[in-house]
Amino acid sequence: MNQIDLKGRVAVVTGGARGIGYAVATRMLQSGASVVLWDVTADRLKTSQAELSKLGKVDTHVVDITDEPQVLAAADAAVKALGKIDILVNSAGITGPNVKTWEYSSKDFRQVQDINLIGTFHCCKAVVAPMMKADYGRIINIASIAGKDGNPNAPAYSASKAAVIGLTKSLGKELAQTGIRVNALTPAAAKTEMFSQMTEAHINFMLSKIPMNRFVTVEEIAGMIAWMASEECSFTTGAVFDISGGRAVY
Repeated sequence: MNQIDLKGRVAVVTGGARGIGYAVATRMLQSGASVVLWDVTADRLKTSQAELSKLGKVDTHVVDITDEPQVLAAADAAVKALGKIDILVNSAGITGPNVKTWEYSSKDFRQVQDINLIGTFHCCKAVVAPMMKADYGRIINIASIAGKDGNPNAPAYSASKAAVIGLTKSLGKELAQTGIRVNALTPAAAKTEMFSQMTEAHINFMLSKIPMNRFVTVEEIAGMIAWMASEECSFTTGAVFDISGGRAVY
């Protein structure tokens, strides 16, 4: 493992109690950062905090990212507890059902947008003020290769991740003349609990599209994010980093 220097940094990781978020939190701690996990499940947060605390300082906050007041309160709590927020990694998300667009219920479609897009927006909005005060910050939004390509039978997920890319580009340009960098990552599928939300046919379809013929690991995603969260990622903002095993064509 290459060592990324995040010593003295404070990182907020949404969806940090499991999956990609948990792997990111692990890598952040290994790199010297203190970590604040935001997740909607209290029991899982408690377990993850106990495990990750062996690596360094870990705080937690139960928060529903679709609820803006909860997000703002969690951001304030992080600043009060640790003095600042240097890094935000937006990892929380859901896939939604795997059905064709015309069969998708409006309720399910809105839920995916509320969590994947509106939740990401709330979290970005909440950390900008403390980051601007320090004139330093790194915001990493985890989008998806589906946001570039558009996966069939995943219209809500694809649309939400495309929108996250657009949000990232807009916010990155707005903050370009500050010390804050805002970038997105577009992974291919990784084997996490989110697979339980997908059909076997959809999982097989995603694998068939990856030239490397395997899924990305959460550790590989975390490694790229660690660099994106570092001081060395200094002249890139509003950008999209690919980690799709050769699937992306742009």
